Amino acid sequence: MGDQRPIIIKKVKKVAHGGAHGGSWKVAYADFVTAMMAFFLLMWLISMVSPDKKARVSNYFKHYNLFEKSGASIMDYEEPVKIQIANKDGMQNSGEASEYNTDKEGEGFQARFMESLKQEIAAKLADVQDQIIIRAFENGVRVEVVDKDGSPMFPLSSSLMTERGSKIIGVIAQTLKTDDHPIAVEGHTDARVFASSNYSNWELSTARASAARLELERAGLPSHRLMRVSGFASTQPLIEENPLDARNRRISILVFK
Repeated sequence: MGDQRPIIIKKVKKVAHGGAHGGSWKVAYADFVTAMMAFFLLMWLISMVSPDKKARVSNYFKHYNLFEKSGASIMDYEEPVKIQIANKDGMQNSGEASEYNTDKEGEGFQARFMESLKQEIAAKLADVQDQIIIRAFENGVRVEVVDKDGSPMFPLSSSLMTERGSKIIGVIAQTLKTDDHPIAVEGHTDARVFASSNYSNWELSTARASAARLELERAGLPSHRLMRVSGFASTQPLIEENPLDARNRRISILVFK
């Protein structure tokens, strides 16, 4: 007798993945919805930020340097002017009105400091007051001492401060000593480049900032108030349309509230 085992026929039904009843489209759709939610949340957050803060954020990332700004706040590096006592050409005339920050706490410090410094400059630095720019930013006051053709803070390519530069820094220090706010010192150069690759505007601007720090300390400013001394080379020109303008060579003193 032959083999009596039953014959079993197996039917295999193939399921095509990704068809109308597949699940992959759901994953793609969920990713799309998540991305759209993130996009609209970003748009909402941007719309809630004031234009001056957006400008500071933009400027921060435009000039960001890991080694120069580590540990500092985004809001420290741009100063939409809420108080303007000086413009790029120098001090305001005594009859010009000044805008003051609407923040009461900031207004008291900024207005008091700026008025005091303005009086010191008028009394002791009348001949160079067009080289001193005072303006407010959200976290304090920035004082800029700029070069002028024939009246430099430093000789070209040098970090040895001139007698005129030392006098200006000394007068500013007298006003700085009247409170205990933290201070940062920055050095800036124009866009002229050195013939030698061994020394650049980075080293020069940093050395000039340190020279200004020393002058502040010699004038009696306590060293513990200095929170940062840094050089920015020519990356933040005061006169953007002319990177070689003498006023781009300057020392900036930031007083934080």
